[in-house]
Amino acid sequence: MAIMNQMATRSLDGDMTVEEFKEWLRRFDVNHDGRINREELRCAMRTIRTRFSGYKSKRGIDYADANGDGCIDDSEVDGLIDYAQKSLGLRIVAY
Repeated sequence: MAIMNQMATRSLDGDMTVEEFKEWLRRFDVNHDGRINREELRCAMRTIRTRFSGYKSKRGIDYADANGDGCIDDSEVDGLIDYAQKSLGLRIVAY
């Protein structure tokens, strides 16, 4: 697992499964609405020491938010996974 908990840093040589990514992301759903908003995504990015996390969280929401509500729900997580791989350098695998 590439990310162990909120305080862990990103592993540069390990993979993370889609389920591990989703579980890690759920830890930042502070209002427990089942969706990730920009501030929650920014907090998640900061735990993996992403530079410019405010800017990149906005870009991530814009990239993955298919319905335009400003949040990422379960149906939009695949878009966020794509963004995380392309823009944040995370390695997320299907198995």
